[in-house]
Amino acid sequence: MFDMFGSVKGLLKIDAACIDHNVFRLHYKATVVILVTFSLLVTSRQFIGDPIDCIVDDIPLSIMDTYCWIYSTFTIPNRLTGRVGLDVAQPGVASHVEGKDEVKYHKYYQWVCFVLFFQAILFYVPRYLWKTWEGGRMKNLVVDLNCPIVSDDCKSDSKNLLIDYFCANLHMQNFYAYRFFICEVLNLFNVVGQIAFMDFFLDGEFSTYGRNVLRFTEMEPEEREDPMARVFPKVTKCTFHMYGPSGSVQNFDGMCVLSVNIVNEKIYVFLWFWFILLSILTGISLCYRICVLLGPKVRLYLLRARCRNASQEQVAMIANNCQIGDWFVLYQLSKNIDPLIFKEVISELATNLQGIDSA
Repeated sequence: MFDMFGSVKGLLKIDAACIDHNVFRLHYKATVVILVTFSLLVTSRQFIGDPIDCIVDDIPLSIMDTYCWIYSTFTIPNRLTGRVGLDVAQPGVASHVEGKDEVKYHKYYQWVCFVLFFQAILFYVPRYLWKTWEGGRMKNLVVDLNCPIVSDDCKSDSKNLLIDYFCANLHMQNFYAYRFFICEVLNLFNVVGQIAFMDFFLDGEFSTYGRNVLRFTEMEPEEREDPMARVFPKVTKCTFHMYGPSGSVQNFDGMCVLSVNIVNEKIYVFLWFWFILLSILTGISLCYRICVLLGPKVRLYLLRARCRNASQEQVAMIANNCQIGDWFVLYQLSKNIDPLIFKEVISELATNLQGIDSA
């Protein structure tokens, strides 16, 4: 098990060059690690431990456990409240009238580990697309310029290559920036879509799950209905059908303890809050991106904030000559190049651009 968790560490490695931002990394690093870890945790409980234990007369317990795990268990939603031991055996576990009382079958628990891993893959897709489209451009541009201590010859050669590249590709880098913006939009669609997907997976319970858990703690004990017991019941019912000695069908009702739901209920409470927070942060990030796209003055302000050591007149001259793609490349470079070296790059780039304008 520890070997499985050790494989998650590979997702936390530091990239050679920064090609995105913190909110983007929350999707493909933090969220992927969280989902893979939860998937491994559920897998260890589900396939290594004992996820279900059933009690029933006249049926071997091993057969009953296997049958109820495969064919699902059920609870009675209108029996979730009441005094345990007096009104009901357990929340949702009580006698019911066929055709009158609603019966809710729980079939999701066999699929939780696979669904969590599938969600982790979906969260990595925008990162994979951007990494493929980016093609290592930023890493190649900042060679030897991300260290404060470098020989003058190496620094001069790398700066000249960078400046020559930027001037040769001036006004030709918009597509590079737009592809990154597309991946940012995909991040928002993905997290919102996954909230809807989990709501479907849990029969419409996920969208309000975290809020209901918070409300549950504020209600009176005899009136409150535990949302975790409704969505992830730890004790359920299961009916086994078989032929009796006379050839008639006999029904055997049993009670099953789903220990795996102790883990599942906590996982999905955390995921509810995490996905809501991630949606809000991603929405704010996209609003910021729209301001950058539509506001040249915003781009100038942001570039000045990244180039505080450089001449503000030179920064303004560069910003006025840059389109959105050029600005995006410069902004990405500022996150990867040592500030003192980046100041020199700005100064020489301004001189070159001034010469191009004069020509």
